[in-house]
Amino acid sequence: MNLCLHNPLTCVDRSSSFFSASKTSNHKLGTLKLGFLKHRKKNHTVTVRSVSSTSVEERTKKRDERSGGGGEGQVYDAIVIGSGIGGLVAATQLSVKEAKVLVLEKYLIPGGSSGYYERDGYTFDVGSSVMFGFSDKGNLNLITQALKAVGREMEVIPDPTTVHFHLPDDLSVQVHRGYDEFVNELVSKFPHEKDGILGFYGDCWKIFNSLNSLELKSLEEPIYLFGQFFQKPLECLTLAYYLPQNAGDIARKYIKDPQLLSFIDAECFIVSTVNALQTPMINASMVLCDRHYGGINYPVGGVGGIARSLAEGLVDQGSEILYKANVKSIILDDGKAVGVRLADGREFFAKTIISNATRWDTFGKLLKGEKLPKEEENFQKVYVKAPSFLSIHMGVKAEVLPPDTDCHHFVLEDDWKNLEKPYGSIFLSIPTILDPSLAPDGRHILHIFTTSSIEDWEGLTPKEYEAKKEEVAAGIIQRLEKKLFPELSSSITFKEVGTPRTHRRYLARDKGTYGPMPRGTPKGLLGMPFNTTAIDGLYCVGDSCFPGQGVIAVAFSGVMCAHRVAADIGLERKSKVLDAGLLGLLGWLRTLA
Repeated sequence: MNLCLHNPLTCVDRSSSFFSASKTSNHKLGTLKLGFLKHRKKNHTVTVRSVSSTSVEERTKKRDERSGGGGEGQVYDAIVIGSGIGGLVAATQLSVKEAKVLVLEKYLIPGGSSGYYERDGYTFDVGSSVMFGFSDKGNLNLITQALKAVGREMEVIPDPTTVHFHLPDDLSVQVHRGYDEFVNELVSKFPHEKDGILGFYGDCWKIFNSLNSLELKSLEEPIYLFGQFFQKPLECLTLAYYLPQNAGDIARKYIKDPQLLSFIDAECFIVSTVNALQTPMINASMVLCDRHYGGINYPVGGVGGIARSLAEGLVDQGSEILYKANVKSIILDDGKAVGVRLADGREFFAKTIISNATRWDTFGKLLKGEKLPKEEENFQKVYVKAPSFLSIHMGVKAEVLPPDTDCHHFVLEDDWKNLEKPYGSIFLSIPTILDPSLAPDGRHILHIFTTSSIEDWEGLTPKEYEAKKEEVAAGIIQRLEKKLFPELSSSITFKEVGTPRTHRRYLARDKGTYGPMPRGTPKGLLGMPFNTTAIDGLYCVGDSCFPGQGVIAVAFSGVMCAHRVAADIGLERKSKVLDAGLLGLLGWLRTLA
């Protein structure tokens, strides 16, 4: 996950925030056709049975006999735990292949950290409002493709500036939608590094163009993988070359100016919340180029509409999504994942289980008591749980913002060394700059977030906890008031603060983490696990799977997972011999990280 480009977790402390009905919109703006539909509440029931030692096939037979040949008692092709973007993309991609899928969501609306809530006339995005992979061209517009696959389109509003950086030494850089315009501005700040700027971002384009030329499916499926190599050998070799490399190392091949290298660190920080030396070059390239190729486009009505539309499309395909379904454990039968058990005791069974939880939650909680597979031990040696966020959702009087205010801002005022420290840098999103309908007339939404660890919020009494939230939030707001918007504090009409405890509670992520972070300097994406796991029938999807954090990345993870699962349940071609060889090779490569 990343600070602004994927899904920083910014829920609030009251559960009603998640359970509000959505707004509808009749705007006709942007480049994609509006396809918003109201969320349909649909009850789904499945016959509950206790676990026994019988095989999943025997369970299927008995259930079918009892239910008259299917229906409520069926065993699904796949159960997806969680309805984040990665899980929903995997579910919808399987559904269009005619798989029967059940998505189990803890709350009353889909989306996870890409969800929404309504309060006092405001529609707040739970997480980031910077949407990558949401254009109408190329192969990396994975959100658009996922919606189209289930007959959904959404109207979008183009964002002319991806982010406006406010950095130490009064360095101000706007990342314009047009690549040439952005490069010209950066060169104007660092004229002596023109060749270095063109060299670094040129390498980013080599990677992006290679990815964008390929049909993106599972890298764990050898028939597809070998086919792509024979069709596009140069592009595949380009990606293989950059796979073990990090953005910081590539930048240092071209750039010497320490301030410009620090700017590249900031560019990568909002991709991965680590510096450029720790950010895989492929991840950096996906977002640093997509913002110019397809552009950042905001969905009319808010980011939550993406998950709603995917969930509706899933149901239209004949699959199901069940809300208020809090999965507590994955059921194993002779070492194979065959079902899940909910907190209320209900059980659901499937040929495959896909976890959209983090790998820590999947193996540490949903499989609690089971021995941790060796490959997961290796993963945890390379990656740790990254810290969480302090988030502030505010409504403010519109006049406090200058007329030419950009939608997204990144603020690091005084010292580059504070970039990765808790509360050191601030990301600010103002989605009402693009879509005023999200707030009452004469108001704007400010969504502010900054890194914070859960340890900073534990051991407090309820009174101390509330007081600390107000104190820390006030300090963040004062910094923005000093740097960007004078009199911001006096313009506030609504405010809610979320902490890592909030994120842990509502998004079921261990310590409120936003995802994996390398312990040291990684070898690019070499150590990142794919969708398959050491447990037969169990797959993972989301930001703790290849290729990692980011909206494009988790959508890509969903596409890859669906393809691999479809092959394993007979909906796509597969070769057992080639599978064994490729999976063994990929496992060995991860040990080199």
